[in-house]
Amino acid sequence: MSTTTNIGIIGAAGYTGGELLRILLRHPRVHIAFAHSRSSAGQPVYSIHEDLLGETSLHFSDTIDTGVDVIFLCTGHGESKKILADLNIPAHTRIIDLSQDFRLQAQAAFNGKNFVYGLPEFQKAAIQQAQYIANPGCFATAIQLALLPLAGQIALQNVHLTGITGATGAGQKLQSTSHFPWRSNNISAYKSLAHQHIAEITETLTSGGAKAEGELHFIPWRGDFARGIFVTAVVNTSLTLAEAMALYQSFYAEHPFTHVSEGTISMKQVANTNKCLLQLEQEGNHLVIHAAIDNLLKGASGQAVQNLNLMMGWPEDLGLQLKPLAF
Repeated sequence: MSTTTNIGIIGAAGYTGGELLRILLRHPRVHIAFAHSRSSAGQPVYSIHEDLLGETSLHFSDTIDTGVDVIFLCTGHGESKKILADLNIPAHTRIIDLSQDFRLQAQAAFNGKNFVYGLPEFQKAAIQQAQYIANPGCFATAIQLALLPLAGQIALQNVHLTGITGATGAGQKLQSTSHFPWRSNNISAYKSLAHQHIAEITETLTSGGAKAEGELHFIPWRGDFARGIFVTAVVNTSLTLAEAMALYQSFYAEHPFTHVSEGTISMKQVANTNKCLLQLEQEGNHLVIHAAIDNLLKGASGQAVQNLNLMMGWPEDLGLQLKPLAF
């Protein structure tokens, strides 16, 4: 294994591409060979990601070097498959895709191999052996981490979920619902009971032994803040709160980024980090699980680097010792 791994980022001008650049510029085992952007080709990276002024002299590229060791795809949903179909990917090149194109098992095939679903708390061993990784969705990450310890332990029937996400979850392209005058001091529901992440959540939970198909009732909300996701799940169970706490603490004991709190959690504890914080409450037979993540980090680019570390045999938290915003 070489001391430096050459990586390329396709779609580097967007939010997830920018977060990858911020992390990987400081990663001790990585060299960024190219940052591809069709819309910003030839411009300095800091012309789009203005906080990187003085951090790098890298320019956006209009060419893709498939000979690098690892390619990250930070493209829109449906774009990754099109881009890969037009590229001649060498046998040695590893791919980490942040879109939803390869997340479901029925859509995972590429180049004679399958993309592995990249949720480390679910299947770390498979990620360590993978050539291609399908990075999970942001809401899907938070919800799965909230429910995974229960999968196989109880029947996950009629699970009710709510979750609120920041404006960056909608992507960098301006939309009516991400425009500041609309978003500020506002909240709204969208895709009620029909969010695109339900399919991957169900597939993961049923793989873990849970009877969850068609029984996840999820209402997502748009929040008036920039980054972060806060999810709440309500599950019927005979487990006591003490039993549930012991189950969750044991399940995540060997996972460096997911922590079970004995106190109240909030998004500011996880903003700008790769952490997921969980909080459990109970009322009668209802177990309430709260989960908080940064949608751009543990929900996207941070988890992608976590997967890179696992694929390359490096410490799982390498380059991911990030500072929480706190206030």
